[in-house]
Amino acid sequence: MTDQQTTTTPETNTDALPVGLTESAAKRIVTIISDEPEGTMLRVSVEGGGCSGFSYKFDLTTEKKADDLVIERSGATVLVDELSLGFLDGSEIDYVDALIGASFQINNPNATASCGCGTSFSI
Repeated sequence: MTDQQTTTTPETNTDALPVGLTESAAKRIVTIISDEPEGTMLRVSVEGGGCSGFSYKFDLTTEKKADDLVIERSGATVLVDELSLGFLDGSEIDYVDALIGASFQINNPNATASCGCGTSFSI
């Protein structure tokens, strides 16, 4: 992996990236960070734990690490660390606003099972 991988702008084909970001998710991220300090980004990571073995974690940060995958779309920046990328490769980060609630969702083809709330998974 290179020191820093930068991906996607609105004109870029996001299908070729290790992790995709939908337009809906990008718009929600921009809304969330609008009241945060300049340079705030969303960090998506995978941690051990959760009812299915692993869980997704979402944090706001202004720190970009040298080995982060950087995904940019429509003014939003998402960071994924190298270790989490192994679990998220081929995934798509989406934001869904449905009758039962609104949330970020990760469509992960690597997950063999997930919990009902969609925040934890197993491989």
